[in-house]
Amino acid sequence: GQVNPLAKEEYEAEKERLAELEMQREDLERSLKELADLRDELAATVERRFAETFAAVTEHFDEVASTLFPGGEGRLRLVEPEEEGGESGVEVELRPAGKKITRLGMLSGGEKALGAISFLFALFLAKPCPFYLLDEVEAALDDANIGRFVELLRRYADRAQFVVITHQKRTMEAADVLYGVTMGGDGVSQIVSRRLPREDAAALAS
Repeated sequence: GQVNPLAKEEYEAEKERLAELEMQREDLERSLKELADLRDELAATVERRFAETFAAVTEHFDEVASTLFPGGEGRLRLVEPEEEGGESGVEVELRPAGKKITRLGMLSGGEKALGAISFLFALFLAKPCPFYLLDEVEAALDDANIGRFVELLRRYADRAQFVVITHQKRTMEAADVLYGVTMGGDGVSQIVSRRLPREDAAALAS
């Protein structure tokens, strides 16, 4: 048959291309292994940090709930997904004084609000921040429960600054500084403020 005079050059070119492809494959396999290791490391870190945070939040939740539900108790419980492939969740359970322990969704409006506040403060205590913004979280509470909410604010006021948006007089009485929005005679909103020393706040609240 015919002799290909370029056979040697073509062979060397294909050999070089094959070597390059093998190097690329090795690089891809190494990258895939590194990604798999990183994924496993991240998953382990997420699980560990979640377990640590959940344990801390659970401990603080029990502490805060016992303040907002005198004579009662609260707990957090991990729940498994209902369907395969679903995500796990956290169930909030509370037992107001004289009642059976029940899920948050089955409580009254005021009790739900207290449960939500308990969970918020438990998160605050587990992962502290310099300040927190609370927007009318106590709107559904009666005077007695607002008093317990105010007690929480005062108890932890030395750990963080609380900025509270409220229409409740008892909550305002617990503040160091009050800011309000009013409308002037020209129809333009104005911001007014008043510093309220702690001793004055205590006198107003008594």
